[in-house]
Amino acid sequence: MAERPPAVFTIPAGVAFADALAQGILDRHGADPLELAAVTVLLPTRRACRSLREAFLRVGAGRPLLLPTIRPLGDVAEDELALAPDAAGADLPPALPDLQRLLTLARLVSMRPDVGNASALAVQLAGELAALVDSVETEGLSLDNLDKLVPERFEAHWQATLKFLDIVRLTWPAILAEKGAMNPAARRIALIDAAAERWRAAPPDHPVYAAGSTGSIPATGRLLGLVARLTRGALVLPGFDTGLDAAALEAIVGDCAHPQHGMVLLLREIRVDPREVVEWVPPANPARLALFRTALAPAALTADWPALPPVPDAALAGLRVLEAPTAREEALAIALLLRGALEVPGRTAALVTPDRALARRVAAELARWNLVIDDSAGQPLATTPPATLLRLVADMAVNDASPVPLLAMLKHPLARGDDERGLFLRQARRLDRQALRGLRPAPGFAGVRAAASEKPDLPEWLVPIAEAMQPLMILMQERTAPLAELVAAAVRATEWLAGGSENLYAGEAGEALATLVADLLDAAGALGAVSPRQFPALLDQLMTGVNVRPRFGAHPRLSILGLLEARLLQADLVILGGLNEGAWPPEPAEDPWLSRPMRTQFGLPPAERRIGLTAHDFVQAAMGRDVVLTRARKVDGTPTVPARWLLRLDALLANDKRWQAATLAPELAWGAQLDWPSIIKPVEAPAPRPPIAARPRKLSVTRIEAWIRDPYAIYAQYVLKLRALDDLDAPADALMRGTAIHKALEDFVKEQRPPDAARLEAMLVANFGELLERPMVRAFWRPRLARIAAWFTGYEAARRAAGTVTVATELEGTYVIAGPPGGDFTLTGKGDRIDLLADGSLAILDYKTGRAPTMKQVLQGLNPQLTLEAAIAAAGGFPGVAAAPVSELTYVRVTGNEPPGEDLTLEFKRDKQIVSTAQVAQEALDALRAWVVKFDDPQIPYRSRPRPQFLDYAGDYDHLARVAEWAANGGGE
Repeated sequence: MAERPPAVFTIPAGVAFADALAQGILDRHGADPLELAAVTVLLPTRRACRSLREAFLRVGAGRPLLLPTIRPLGDVAEDELALAPDAAGADLPPALPDLQRLLTLARLVSMRPDVGNASALAVQLAGELAALVDSVETEGLSLDNLDKLVPERFEAHWQATLKFLDIVRLTWPAILAEKGAMNPAARRIALIDAAAERWRAAPPDHPVYAAGSTGSIPATGRLLGLVARLTRGALVLPGFDTGLDAAALEAIVGDCAHPQHGMVLLLREIRVDPREVVEWVPPANPARLALFRTALAPAALTADWPALPPVPDAALAGLRVLEAPTAREEALAIALLLRGALEVPGRTAALVTPDRALARRVAAELARWNLVIDDSAGQPLATTPPATLLRLVADMAVNDASPVPLLAMLKHPLARGDDERGLFLRQARRLDRQALRGLRPAPGFAGVRAAASEKPDLPEWLVPIAEAMQPLMILMQERTAPLAELVAAAVRATEWLAGGSENLYAGEAGEALATLVADLLDAAGALGAVSPRQFPALLDQLMTGVNVRPRFGAHPRLSILGLLEARLLQADLVILGGLNEGAWPPEPAEDPWLSRPMRTQFGLPPAERRIGLTAHDFVQAAMGRDVVLTRARKVDGTPTVPARWLLRLDALLANDKRWQAATLAPELAWGAQLDWPSIIKPVEAPAPRPPIAARPRKLSVTRIEAWIRDPYAIYAQYVLKLRALDDLDAPADALMRGTAIHKALEDFVKEQRPPDAARLEAMLVANFGELLERPMVRAFWRPRLARIAAWFTGYEAARRAAGTVTVATELEGTYVIAGPPGGDFTLTGKGDRIDLLADGSLAILDYKTGRAPTMKQVLQGLNPQLTLEAAIAAAGGFPGVAAAPVSELTYVRVTGNEPPGEDLTLEFKRDKQIVSTAQVAQEALDALRAWVVKFDDPQIPYRSRPRPQFLDYAGDYDHLARVAEWAANGGGE
């Protein structure tokens, strides 16, 4: 083909690219409908193709058109890159399907000793390895060049990586040859090169336009250069700055973070002088373009900034900055901007951001106005209901039906089994409340059914669930299992649980899951057997990057766009969100296979090149008529750094009052007022006053303490009859350990045998039971139990030697307070141990495995347990224990630490004078009598935490009492 001077155009930044391109092609070829239909337009992506088709409809004023042939370069396939009548490159082997390639590479990666059976990690690393292979082939390099890297120059772990890559370099091509397939990137490049060669040998006789691409892929760059020199061809660049002088062009070549870097290199590669680039249409805002040209200039060209003339008004007109304190406030302000755009008929608005968290927040904020926004990235498949149900089934199976994952699965919105959804959910809730609260049941559905055995209907209801899950749970017991069998079993179980495949695979999310499952079943053999314990994490990894976009229902004038999708689109209001370093521009990704020096030596482009591409995206979007640049000063509580482009603009316009005014965003104030109530009424602490008949007439000594410290807790428990649910899958916490130790000490003392440390240790171990089967509990408590046994037997021997005789253990006594206005009040108490001392008086002992109350707290009546038990004993309230004065109150604290135990006998003093135990017991009883009389007044409320200084723990009913809402306002007594 004889070369002609290249025809290279640019559509300046700020001009609606698709509309300008469509109008230009119509102006050149629209007079003859057949000539327009003969035109071929090559665009970067499928979305760009759709945008151009829509643009032809807009600029064509609704008249019928035979559209040009519009093809994407980014997703090449024979049916879409039909650049010649006989489809150049049709004899190439097919591309290896993505999932099959990923799993095949994962099997190779799992050969590394540091990966092994960690299949989820293997798949993650395989994805990075596939990206490396694609990068190598995209840049026209070869894995054989790995030989040029000298391992000795790098750290030991990089040397090991290079050796592993050598295995992949030799093995992977053989695998591809065996499968008769190619890498997708290699095939795309081969197709592009074959088509270019075809055109070079036989130039097309119809117009060809290559538009919107920056030629970052070398093969695409070669095709663009060819199109520019075709007799009837033209290259249309997006946003090339024709105002760059020779010095700037030379500096940009070495600055890969500059927005024009990619296109300057492309022009050099295709041998086009930048001065030959012609503007397709005039710039929409030359002043704004000059502002960005100056602000983003290479550092070497910024020395003259102080001497520059003032920026024209047109450069800043329609450009604003919104800097929010937090990401939440940024999202709300953006949502207000988008909502405000809808007040103008026909006005369109778009949020452009690579920050997916910000995009989700904005979509959530728009929901308050019932607006569904079109998000080009869609929703991650892993967060959709069908995929989460599959993931929960796998998690339940790998955890052997333990309560938390089991209930998470059963309460999923799609779970129904063979029942109607409401009935299924009611049964799941019954299983939760009535059977699974407290200690963990035995493993598997057998343990769950045993826990529910005394509940009507529940064991039978669990039978079909267990049968549906059994094949998957059997596989989970194996050391390894074929991935295909795991997937098939998990899918069958999930389909049954969802009430059938028609329920599981309904809608866009269901269809996406069905596609993934089908592809995974086809490709699973490539990975082979995996550890079943890894299966849930493996599913998560395989769903990574799979997104679901709704086909309809989004607002037609609002959109959220990623950087790639925004390149050729335009909106009346453009919001550039998340302008912080690390988000926009993104941090260069770390390559687990090649370090940066290794990439450079190998010939791969620097990771910073992506910053130049995102800088170009920034300028393209920021050239709109109405633009808002937003960022948050803190994200998730962490201070952020503004994007470098904002810092450049701030530095250039530091003394410009117009720029300072542009940073005042009323949307932040509006957002703060949006959820602010018109009247702020402080919440008062609850003060319920139930009738006397509803107030409790019987309490234990342990609940008297709660009554004194937090009367509302007594109201909630005894008047409202509310009880806090036990934890699910409860660990071996302090209460369980304390109960086990109490029981062992009680049984040991009851035996009245000579103290024997070995026997007590055996009893302690027996009472701990299956708790000691848990490795963490066994490692911590087993040696402590031996120390407790040794200390307690010595303590017991000393008491017996002093003539002390234990007369009761775990004995419940009562005392009736007669005469209060509401009627008799019964006090109950269960003494851990009552001893008869040598002098005929009684001693009351209480075993503690945690912290014991202080003598001051007991004397002040804040911990009246032992003193009230002493009053009951003195009155003969313990059956079988004769009434006698109590002279000793003791907390026996056993922890197994150093010391293993303590004898904390209470000695009361007031004004430096000894106060007898009997007197303190009587005072406690008198105080209780007064407290009962007080609360027999119907006007006395049961307040929540009236004296918070005496409460050092969160109560079971604090949430019901809304403590967090009124405590900060001093709403208490």
